[in-house]
Amino acid sequence: MTPEATTAAPPPATSVSPTARQTWTRARGILLALVLLLAAAVAIAALRSGDQHGRLDPRSADPYGSHAVAALLADHAVTTRVVTTLDEARAAAGPHTTLLVAVPDLLTHDQQTRLHAATTASGGRTVLVAPDSPSLGRLAPGVTADPAPGFGTALEPGCALPAARRAGPAELGDGIRYSTTLRTADTCYPSDGLPTLLRIPQTAGGDTVLLGAPDILYNTRLDQQGNASLALQLLGSRPHLVWYLPSLTDDSAPTAGRRGFLDLLPSGWLWATLQLFIAAALAALWRARRFGPLVPEKLPVAIRASETTEGRARLYAKVSARDRAAAALRSATRTRLAPLVGIPTTQAHTPETLLPALSHRLHDDGQPLHDLLFGPPPGDDAALVSLADRLDALEREVRRP
Repeated sequence: MTPEATTAAPPPATSVSPTARQTWTRARGILLALVLLLAAAVAIAALRSGDQHGRLDPRSADPYGSHAVAALLADHAVTTRVVTTLDEARAAAGPHTTLLVAVPDLLTHDQQTRLHAATTASGGRTVLVAPDSPSLGRLAPGVTADPAPGFGTALEPGCALPAARRAGPAELGDGIRYSTTLRTADTCYPSDGLPTLLRIPQTAGGDTVLLGAPDILYNTRLDQQGNASLALQLLGSRPHLVWYLPSLTDDSAPTAGRRGFLDLLPSGWLWATLQLFIAAALAALWRARRFGPLVPEKLPVAIRASETTEGRARLYAKVSARDRAAAALRSATRTRLAPLVGIPTTQAHTPETLLPALSHRLHDDGQPLHDLLFGPPPGDDAALVSLADRLDALEREVRRP
């Protein structure tokens, strides 16, 4: 029998890296969830885009557009013109014009101040659709918004304003309620004691009208209750109607005054996010690992020390960590040599303490011992093997009686 035949073949290498099939099996559940989430988001966006496209736009025939109001006003010889910039809106303000601001909360602080200055002295009518705090402080001084929204859509006029009395019940209840200290203001369509429609006279002969809800302007709600009559009287008191649709791309907004993403979020979302963050931090603190004394674990099988040593050596060899291997060998040797020369183990890694004791024991000058026990890491594997042999020889020599 030849030596080649008697030599046992090495065992095949076993890869611990997951295969492509294993990776797919583990990740397919997460990928499926992401695909479903993306599909649901696209479906919801597609469904909502059909209803919200052209919201409060007099050119839009969508359910939430306002084309029906513009057509009704045209039948009564009232012209409607759409503007999208503040300069156009300010230039159009005048005694023969009704200026409707569709979303006044989109305007910056500076834009709101400039718009109020232009409309106050114009002698015309300004209609603000559902303005909220803090826009009211600049667009309608003396008026504040109640934080609790109204409930119930159809409300009775409850005031002496001719337009409201002729229109009768209208759908303004599901919106913002206002309170004012102005005694000359007409407070109409109250919900739980607070009006949802305000008319504030101006000194130049014009007025400002606040609508708490935009429902009376929607195409889908115009034929309900007295919505059409109220919209016609509020917007048709002048021969010209300028419909201002504020835009975030308006060049009249200064860069410093532009609202960021966080400014457009309702305050409730910000507080809810902060509460979720605090709850997550408390949960992490509750479930965090408490570091305490080490607890020995009973292994299901006994692992020989030689196998552990060999495994660590293979790891060092795989990443060429000769410095770590040499440091481990030197540290273990110093720990075993310290009791043999009569010094505490705690001082085994101090050259000033260990080397004199070894030199006295071996009658050596100490310089070779310093390079051997505290020297630089070896440059290659052969030097590492030589270092291990020299450390073994040193330990045997110290143990020799």
